[in-house]
Amino acid sequence: MHHLLQISGDVLKSLELKMKFMITFIFTGVLIGSVFLLSSSDNFNDQLLYATINGANESKAPQDKLLGGLLTADFDERSCVSRYYQSSLYRKPSPYKSSEYLISKLRSYEKIHKRCGPGTRAYKEATKNLAHDHKNYANKTVGECKYIVWVAVYGLGNRILTLASVFLYALLTDRVVLVDQSKDINDLFCEPFPGTSWLLPRDFPLMRQIDGYNREYSRCYGTMLNNHAISTNSTPPHLYLHILHDSRDEDKMFFCPKDQTLINKVPWLIVKANVYFVPSLWFNPTFQTELVKLFPQKEAVFHLLARYLYHPTNEVWGMITKYYKAHLARADERLGIQIRSFSGNAGYLQNVMDQVLSCTQREKLLPQVAAQEVNVTQKQKVKAVLVTSLYPEYSDHLKKMYSKQPSSTGDTIKFYQPSGERYQQTDKKIHDQKALTEMYLLSLTDKIVTSARSTFGYVAHSLGGLKPWLLYEPRGASAPDPPCIRSTSIEPCHLTSPSHGCDADWGTDSGKVLPFVKHCEDRDNGGLKLFDEL
Repeated sequence: MHHLLQISGDVLKSLELKMKFMITFIFTGVLIGSVFLLSSSDNFNDQLLYATINGANESKAPQDKLLGGLLTADFDERSCVSRYYQSSLYRKPSPYKSSEYLISKLRSYEKIHKRCGPGTRAYKEATKNLAHDHKNYANKTVGECKYIVWVAVYGLGNRILTLASVFLYALLTDRVVLVDQSKDINDLFCEPFPGTSWLLPRDFPLMRQIDGYNREYSRCYGTMLNNHAISTNSTPPHLYLHILHDSRDEDKMFFCPKDQTLINKVPWLIVKANVYFVPSLWFNPTFQTELVKLFPQKEAVFHLLARYLYHPTNEVWGMITKYYKAHLARADERLGIQIRSFSGNAGYLQNVMDQVLSCTQREKLLPQVAAQEVNVTQKQKVKAVLVTSLYPEYSDHLKKMYSKQPSSTGDTIKFYQPSGERYQQTDKKIHDQKALTEMYLLSLTDKIVTSARSTFGYVAHSLGGLKPWLLYEPRGASAPDPPCIRSTSIEPCHLTSPSHGCDADWGTDSGKVLPFVKHCEDRDNGGLKLFDEL
């Protein structure tokens, strides 16, 4: 019996040694694998940085990677290659320059965000009592910082436009903007502020309720106004701003001076928006004084904010640069055509195809096709045409048309369409990454044609600093005549804007309150847009 126990003990010791060896082996393997993965990630970022710098078709080195001071130099280049190289290597220099006041304001904001952002003492103090609906919240200590939370709703174009609008409002009101990360924002864009994060923490006290907020919510600002439930002596812990296409006047006028008197006292604002509301902010005289100093070129608001805020992740930037180099880089001219129909009839529409051809040929963006070969005395050009649409039939039609017959100018016309998803798939990572890739590729073209009311098109032309040819929205089965109009502004349109101005301008048509805020060309005397050329 003693011998059996001794043998069993020896066996156990042997097994114990083997287990220790196996655990050590597995741990070492995991450690080596982790190091390899980190090394691979670093190698990918290094390779992307090298390819970006050395693969551009024009300058060999960035001319102004900080965009005249718009960007800060406080980031590691490899972590987000697009931040410092998207404009300096792939775009022509922008005629729209950042004011010194805007640059100063952005640097100040970055310091505020770093002091008040997620994980800081100020953020913890501000969220401490947020979940409790105190009746006399105005008298409670809520910390030194005020916040505005952007909630992701609707498609990617809407989100990009509305987040820029919310950020500008934060700049004007000394708030810290925090971004809902429940969707795929982190898969699309790099962090824009150094040494901190703009992502709303997942343990935010109101996180579970936010999705259900609508204009009937008791803390919706418009609803509280209608119910006389808010005053300077009765400030709620948070307010919900409903800035969607179905907003009421009470919701839309949140930016007016008398409304701001109340809203300024609220430490937390939660915003759902699907419209670019920047033009309406100019109706507030206090905001307007600041805005004039921030943006002397009024039509450059989104253009500059987007170049500051939106830097595609390395994964998306790799998609952009790969396609650009393969199809667009060697062309003499690049034309973008963005086609979006809001007709109930989904799919390829012949009247839309006829309209695109009518616009591009009348405006000499594309040549006519010739019945026979053309004798050309000048050097032939290669024109690359980037078509974006949910439906590939549009680019297929154009390819066939120009491949069967020569162009009247003798130029070679090549058509490219990166994808044709057939229906919008918002919040699917790869779909949104493709959409962002196409917006950026369109913004890198020399001239652009976009569809009426399309936020996708608004982002593309404004990001690129391009004054677009806007396709009128078809009415009925025939193509509009004229088919399009050349915009005199690069700004997006506030599609469902207020019908009037603030206070003294309450009864005045909103398109006639200010000389530089006019109705949009593609909205039949509706919407609002900023213009420099009047």
